[in-house]
Amino acid sequence: MKPFQTNIVEPRTGSREQRIIELVRDRGVAAIQDLASEFDVTPQTIRRGVNRLSALGLLRRVHGGVTVPPANANLPWATREVQHIDAKQRIAAEVARMIPDGASVAIGLGTTPHQVALALRAHRGLRVVTNSLRVVLALAGANEVEITVAGGTLRPADLDVVGEPAARTFGAFKTDFAVFGVGGIDADGSLLDFHVEEVVARETMRRHSRVSLLVADTSKFGRAAMARGGSLADVDVLVTDAPPAPPYEHLLQGAKPRVRLAGGAA
Repeated sequence: MKPFQTNIVEPRTGSREQRIIELVRDRGVAAIQDLASEFDVTPQTIRRGVNRLSALGLLRRVHGGVTVPPANANLPWATREVQHIDAKQRIAAEVARMIPDGASVAIGLGTTPHQVALALRAHRGLRVVTNSLRVVLALAGANEVEITVAGGTLRPADLDVVGEPAARTFGAFKTDFAVFGVGGIDADGSLLDFHVEEVVARETMRRHSRVSLLVADTSKFGRAAMARGGSLADVDVLVTDAPPAPPYEHLLQGAKPRVRLAGGAA
């Protein structure tokens, strides 16, 4: 088995920017002038780097300095899309091997379900229900695909469709598979997300499927998010990239969920 990785490589950052992130995380907050002295560069140079990291959602500007963003705030799509991308693509490939041609599949929100949609493009005759316009765009040219798009309110930044109508759409179907991600997994097994309406749609999708597939890389274990709904024990199969480290390994010792390691055996 691949060992659990505790280091997180941030997307598309240079070595100095990566060190700035680590330093700010250690201190909690850092002044621009102090960072300039630390790295022996001008405050203007630090400010440019900090502005870029803030735009990526990796840091947050405060008066005269910089701090880390709240743990329960989600990052922009462009940032999340490239984080842990290798793990997400391996997870997606594993899910694609589990889903046969002609299956009915509900696909939820997030960057990992989006990667699953991309991995399913070679399948034939899929019937897909989704509340993600990114999933729609990924599968629109697939072979003989039939796509039902959930109604609701569009979140333009992520191209997500949310709200009660989206949940009702999932409730109108009984799909072979439900593929969904989460914002985080708590130590008690609670599944966490950043918006209540996401939780309602996800749980409706899960309950109305024959096999529920949670797609989550190991960075999701211990990640904070405020909206709670469902438990890991409610999920049929967790598809992930590696076993979680303590204190989360006990969550996978029960009858559910079954665990499939991306690229490995069940």
